[in-house]
Amino acid sequence: MIYIKIILIISLIVSILGYVFSVLREKYYLKKNIIIIDNKNIRKSDLNGLDMNSFIYNQVYLKTGDELKIITENRIYKGILLGGKFNEGIIRIVTKPNNIKEIKLNEILKLKVTKKYGKFFAS
Repeated sequence: MIYIKIILIISLIVSILGYVFSVLREKYYLKKNIIIIDNKNIRKSDLNGLDMNSFIYNQVYLKTGDELKIITENRIYKGILLGGKFNEGIIRIVTKPNNIKEIKLNEILKLKVTKKYGKFFAS
C-alpha cells in the first residue's frame, strides 16, 4: 500500500514538472519570436514570399499563428495564419484539411480571430 502511494506521488510530481517545462518552453519561443505551427504539410516554399508576420486589418491585430475565421462571398475559411504579402494584398492560411489558401484582403467580408497565438503569455 505504501509503495502505491509513493508511486502516485512521484507520478504527480513528474507530471507537474513536465507541464511547467512545456509552459517555459512556449514562453521561450514567444520571447525569441519563434512560432510553432504543428502541421506536416507546410513546406519552406509555402513560407517564401511572405513579407508580413504581423499586421493590422480593419482594426484587428493579426499575427502569424493566430487561428482565424474568414468569410468571403463564396466560402468560409477556418485556419491558421501563415503571413501576408503586402504588395499584393494577400494573406496565406492553412485550413483544417491541410490546404494552403491565399485570400485577397479585398475579398474578405468578415474576419474573426478565434484564438490568438501565445495569448496565455500576454504581457
